[in-house]
Amino acid sequence: MRVSFRAGAFLLTVIVTGLVARQISARGQAAAPQAPASAPAAASPASQTPPKTVTEQTYPQEQIARGETAFQQNCAFCHGRDAGGGETGPDLTRSPLVAEDVRGDKIGPVVHGGRIDKGMPSFTLSDQDLAAIVAFIHDQKTKADSEQGGRQHVTPDDLETGNAAAGKAFFEGEGKCTSCHSAAGDLAGVGNRFQGLALLQRMLYPGGRGTGPTATATVTLASGQSFSGKVAYRDEFTIALRDAGGKYHSWPTDSVKFTVTDPMQAHVDLLGKYTDEQMHNVYAYLETLK
Repeated sequence: MRVSFRAGAFLLTVIVTGLVARQISARGQAAAPQAPASAPAAASPASQTPPKTVTEQTYPQEQIARGETAFQQNCAFCHGRDAGGGETGPDLTRSPLVAEDVRGDKIGPVVHGGRIDKGMPSFTLSDQDLAAIVAFIHDQKTKADSEQGGRQHVTPDDLETGNAAAGKAFFEGEGKCTSCHSAAGDLAGVGNRFQGLALLQRMLYPGGRGTGPTATATVTLASGQSFSGKVAYRDEFTIALRDAGGKYHSWPTDSVKFTVTDPMQAHVDLLGKYTDEQMHNVYAYLETLK
């Protein structure tokens, strides 16, 4: 599939989701782990049935709404805004502890006591706020359990299906990655700085989340007047930029001539060439760069 990468961060989400979904749905067909025949690969968390709620519970909508607010303030930075997992905290909708919890009897002690060994601090919350957070978590689990496929988030285990040696060969050969990057230079320690989906996103399009060099453009009007600056927005209908003074300019693409210089273009080009196997092999190689 040839990908036209025109909308930066938005398409990154679509591309990453699509590539990962294809790998997950294949469950080891195109990107199977390199393992001996006698040692079958472990099942992806995506294919495992979430733990069933032991005691069904319902909560008033106003309590759930209050819990959502309290959850965003205290928990979302680790567990995600929907309790489905974040960069450092697990997916609570798939937690055995949540499945066994009855109105906070198991969640409450963890919230108040923390899990320091796992990086979770203790929280001092009123009984009312804790009860509301419990209501929100259970409501999110109920919603997650009702969704077909049970797929909520991409975990590192979902992505760890590649062959690092093959990834290194692609990185240094066909992928031509060493023309810009060095394992001992700019990528040294990248496997420590990023894990899971965050590492895959950085690999596929480093500038897609505003973390890399910005594309620049020169737009020439029919009158001959030209404008140059950083690309502020671009799709098949519109090209927009901010000039050196910070002023925003926008034009329909069919009424002007323009050139775009994108330092990330090599990554964009690779998006249309990667197979699932190559993508996960390179990911596995980057994980080794500690």
